[in-house]
Amino acid sequence: MKIASKARFSLRRVYFILALGLAFPWVQWARAQTHDQMVEAAKKEGEFNYYASMDLQEANLLVGKFKEKYPFLDVKLNRADSERLLTRVLAEAKAKKLGADAIQTVEFSMYTMKKQGILGRYMPSDNRFYPAEFKDDGFWTTVYYNPYVIGYNTKLMSKENLPKTYDDLLSPKWRGRMAMSGSVSTAANFVAALVLTKGEDFVRKLAEQNIRIYPITARALANLVISGEVAISPTIYNSHVEASAATGAPLAWIAPGPVPVTDTAVALARGAPSPHAAMLLIDYLLSREGQRIYGSLGYGSARKDSARQAASNPAKKLYLANRPDYLREFAGWSKLYQAAFLRR
Repeated sequence: MKIASKARFSLRRVYFILALGLAFPWVQWARAQTHDQMVEAAKKEGEFNYYASMDLQEANLLVGKFKEKYPFLDVKLNRADSERLLTRVLAEAKAKKLGADAIQTVEFSMYTMKKQGILGRYMPSDNRFYPAEFKDDGFWTTVYYNPYVIGYNTKLMSKENLPKTYDDLLSPKWRGRMAMSGSVSTAANFVAALVLTKGEDFVRKLAEQNIRIYPITARALANLVISGEVAISPTIYNSHVEASAATGAPLAWIAPGPVPVTDTAVALARGAPSPHAAMLLIDYLLSREGQRIYGSLGYGSARKDSARQAASNPAKKLYLANRPDYLREFAGWSKLYQAAFLRR
């Protein structure tokens, strides 16, 4: 198997995340305050730290729109991929120097941070619009979801030759032609979809196809598909495809079967120095206006009255974070990914 970089995925970070024990009390913020009272309190705070694991350009767009509504607030954006963000938050919490006020990242991290007592309690103003499977009441709520699909370069691949099912990926014609993102969340979620729909044996057979592993995010991998360095990849977000295709990039997607969905949520940090400013941001991101912005970026919305709840998304989706024993299963999917794709 070809490795695109000397950097390799290690499960030690996952085990560190799951094993780390922190004993901090949860903070409860009631909704007794009116919106105007929250605004006045936020004005006194003046600024807040927003930790987010999303594309920098997209994060800046959201911050810009938020500041149009609340120009008196200085938003200090701290952006990183989900793995680095979680590592940073855990390290800061362990040192009792957590700098975040609002945190937006994948739900694997939200489960982990809640377990370690890092999240504060807050009930968003539009909580009633979000189904139970997309939130942990009082802790975090899904701001968008993103299905993994097979992305391909339209200049290099014709629709007639594309795989119709996941089984088609085992064809000799795809050997050495595919690439995957090696980030922990991306790889584990893709393996999860295959395990749940095809079984572990299928995962090991797919690994025999000499798939190139790039230790980069799904967004960065989508860029490689656009450039032509990679012809096809089964670990591309459909939102990245739609956003890129809208600018004329030679990128399209297909869903040959049930696809894994990564849910990204927002939460208040425990002991946030600027809680009212952070709560205003949380309410804004979950509002109709905030959800329209996410929708314009191609993301799916969990909000009941959102037009983006199902638009432009694959018909069959696997919401992995909703599984009862998600953290344990995630660790198992990660182990299988390492064993099948990296130890060759």
